[in-house]
Amino acid sequence: MTTPSVAIRPITPEQTYPLRHAVLWPDKPREYVQVENDGAGYHFGAFLGEELVAVISLFVDAGQARFRKFATAPEWQKQGIGSRLLERVMQEARQLGAGQLWCDARQDAAAFYQRFGMVGEGPVFYKGDIPYQRMRVGL
Repeated sequence: MTTPSVAIRPITPEQTYPLRHAVLWPDKPREYVQVENDGAGYHFGAFLGEELVAVISLFVDAGQARFRKFATAPEWQKQGIGSRLLERVMQEARQLGAGQLWCDARQDAAAFYQRFGMVGEGPVFYKGDIPYQRMRVGL
């Protein structure tokens, strides 16, 4: 399957909220998907034309980078768009001086992250009834 022609570009934290909410936590209030330090992050969107179809947020601190709230619209999942977005964030993290990148991954997405060299660490934990595991990769 070929990846659709996608443009990845910086966006504002506010632009991430609708997809974060719809994809990750649709049963929670919209405020639930806002991150306390969103203003300090780097936010990227994948666009098909003018339609924002995937979002991710990157936070860098003392040589460590973390991505959060990675969401792709369901109708555009499994088409390479999320992979392109994660590749861009990995590149951005390296350029910002990070030696490692980590995330708290939903367990059902662990295989996706493993394809990028990420390895699980520590015990499984839960946010609500959803199992997560911390995953990390050296950059």
